[in-house]
Amino acid sequence: MSDIEIFSNYLSEETGLATVSTTQADGRVLSSVVNCGMIKHPLTGDTCVAFVSGSKAARLRHIDRGSQVTVNVRRGWIWSSVTGPADLIRPESLPESIDAEQMRLLLREVFHAAGGVHDDLEEYDRAMAQEERVVVCITPKRILGNP
Repeated sequence: MSDIEIFSNYLSEETGLATVSTTQADGRVLSSVVNCGMIKHPLTGDTCVAFVSGSKAARLRHIDRGSQVTVNVRRGWIWSSVTGPADLIRPESLPESIDAEQMRLLLREVFHAAGGVHDDLEEYDRAMAQEERVVVCITPKRILGNP
């Protein structure tokens, strides 16, 4: 099993719960807990780790500034982490290859990949649009762990 498959297996447990870390401008690390999932990167087609973020989250400013992202998954005494650059797919500045309908479906795809379940997906879509949620896609460049 490859390192990314091991990471993906850990991530799929506990609905993708993981710690995400970015580097602030002053060099300090900012970490938070999010639900992540594995998808095909919507711009490159490569496997990536993705999550949905609030549009005002500090981590997005760090990524805009060039911070790489580390996603760490711990299950008991076993852990795995992925580090790499991230692409932000924002509803207000969509890439040419993604239209509003594809963005709506991408938000759902990431939500489901991260273990999300919702009784009313139309309500989910409305909330994501109203909150201007951003899709964060991390391309794995370094994978560590102790499987």
